[in-house]
Amino acid sequence: MNVQIDSECCQGHGRCYDIAPGLFGEDGEGYGRVLGDGLVPAGEEREARLAAANCPERAVTLTEGA
Repeated sequence: MNVQIDSECCQGHGRCYDIAPGLFGEDGEGYGRVLGDGLVPAGEEREARLAAANCPERAVTLTEGA
């Protein structure tokens, strides 16, 4: 599973990095950013799905596969 953030949609609510701090961080202006290469490590799929489901702008997207 891969995760990404659409930076044009993100409004900086911070839910992604509050829910899944191992997958997301914040940039210098408080907007979410994906940590690493976007590949969701085994065992963190639930957090990735929760982050995507809780993004008010639907800026967090998940794709299946490597």
